[in-house]
Amino acid sequence: MKNVTVLAGGVGGARFTRGLLAHLAQAHPLATVTVIVNTGDDMWLDGLRICPDLDTVMYTLGGGINEDQGWGRPEETRRTSAEIAAYGRGWSWFTLGDLDLATHIVRTDLLRAGSTLSEATEFLCRRWQPGARLLPMSDQPVETHVRLAESVDEHRAGELMHFEEWWVRYRARIPVTEFVQQGLSGSVAAPGVLEAIDSADLVILPPSNPVVSVGTILDVPGIRDALRTTSAPVVGVAPIIGGGAVRGMADACLHTIGVDTSALAVGLHYGARSAGGVLDAWLVDETDAAALPQLAAAGIRSLAVPLWMHDVPTTAAMAAAVLAVAVAGAT
Repeated sequence: MKNVTVLAGGVGGARFTRGLLAHLAQAHPLATVTVIVNTGDDMWLDGLRICPDLDTVMYTLGGGINEDQGWGRPEETRRTSAEIAAYGRGWSWFTLGDLDLATHIVRTDLLRAGSTLSEATEFLCRRWQPGARLLPMSDQPVETHVRLAESVDEHRAGELMHFEEWWVRYRARIPVTEFVQQGLSGSVAAPGVLEAIDSADLVILPPSNPVVSVGTILDVPGIRDALRTTSAPVVGVAPIIGGGAVRGMADACLHTIGVDTSALAVGLHYGARSAGGVLDAWLVDETDAAALPQLAAAGIRSLAVPLWMHDVPTTAAMAAAVLAVAVAGAT
């Protein structure tokens, strides 16, 4: 195992990748890992370019994450955000910590000086040394919005709201009819993304949101096709355990696109590569073992193992299971 490529969202993808790196350090110490990160949650706030998933992955792998939250920096202060609010600006529901603001300021400065997002990400990672190569899915801005349903407010029906406002401010509790990725159709995969998939010995879809994280990455022109044609096995890890989302409100996203909140339904949503989908194998939790026959019938090899990421050792064991099912399929 030399080259492993991961398609990741925020907290779940970051924590899984940390466990993967821990496992590879013992089992395959020469292996390299490339993480292709969702940028559909990106936005402008107070004149700064915010990249939530890129930062969460970078901080987590670099040892600078707030472990209790799963995002942001530990021991934060928020004096700057309080001052911005005193001017009547900013978003009270999306408060940035002072340490975190430094990252956004440096990134924005680099972008305005002509750097691409890939170049800015590489620069930021020089400090954090995440132990993996982090690539944004695209250098072109892509922003996910939700379209409000009529039941929210008849006067606002059909209005678009940034995904982060729906997710953070409203906790995904207000009905929406669809996700709209502005800029997606005109985007291209960032430099190195397609090559990382094509040259991989293994591609992993970790337990990230299948709709607005991994799903958005897959919808960047060229990426889904690259997954279908790579010679590497593509193995996914279910973000649903026992009919509930492991973290966040993925169930609200799945409901919006008409997919049941179950490990089986998400696996079938991704689909088997042999039938035009993207998966060769799919890991589900032991509590969802009853889904294995249906997954097999759909052409997806599957394995039931413990999927709760309690700590780095348990997550490393999950990563070991991913490598095991990938190797088993290749023999």
